[in-house]
Amino acid sequence: MTLIDSHCHLNYPGLVEDETGVLDRARARGVSGFLNISTRQSEWRDVMAAAERHDDVWATVGVHPHEADAHPDLGTDTLVQAAAHPKVVAVGECGLDYHYNKSDRGAQRDRFRAHIAAARESGLPLVIHTRDAEGDTAAILREENGVGGVLHCFTGTRWLAEQGLELGYYVSLSGIVTFKNAKGLQEVARIVPDERLLVETDAPFLAPVPNRGKTCEPAFVADTAAFLADLRGVAPEVLAEQTTANFYRLFHRAAR
Repeated sequence: MTLIDSHCHLNYPGLVEDETGVLDRARARGVSGFLNISTRQSEWRDVMAAAERHDDVWATVGVHPHEADAHPDLGTDTLVQAAAHPKVVAVGECGLDYHYNKSDRGAQRDRFRAHIAAARESGLPLVIHTRDAEGDTAAILREENGVGGVLHCFTGTRWLAEQGLELGYYVSLSGIVTFKNAKGLQEVARIVPDERLLVETDAPFLAPVPNRGKTCEPAFVADTAAFLADLRGVAPEVLAEQTTANFYRLFHRAAR
């Protein structure tokens, strides 16, 4: 059985101090690939370097919506140039987050559109973060239709999931789906088509049951996958095969 952690932050405190150990512990649990996500431009070099050190690690280039104000000059050309690196397989994470309002909403929307344009030009998929911004996220994706990607660490409503699925996006579920109070999310998890489902950790955050309270590691994607398999009524091996195939279909550069 092989799994892919489709979203982790190997350069973040809690993981970066023991990169080799973190990856080896995950591999021992059947994790055969890791997508190392960037959230600000200053991280891009380190995120790419980790991917260069390991054949089973890939990278993204992007700016989290919390960082929109700090990147006023980030444009499509800069993203496209960075995305030319052979281990970069996606643009992001990017999107909209109105929960904390850490950046101006207009700036967030502008940066989001720059990322979408970069994905279109580079031919790579988007890794999308969205929180408390469902209407604007769906509207922008519909306006910019034709670019694929994933709604990562999905915690939204069934409406948003259906909007994304209709537009061809994948839905990725993290350890949050294992939480006792995540009944609504669990209902969404049941209706995502087999061919559109991904699993992730978002490590070092959001450790799933039975690892709550620990620093989340990519190895824990196996626990989230086991929970989802039970929730969806399939064998863990089947869900692992489905989500791994989905990863390589979406992040096509990783399949080379």
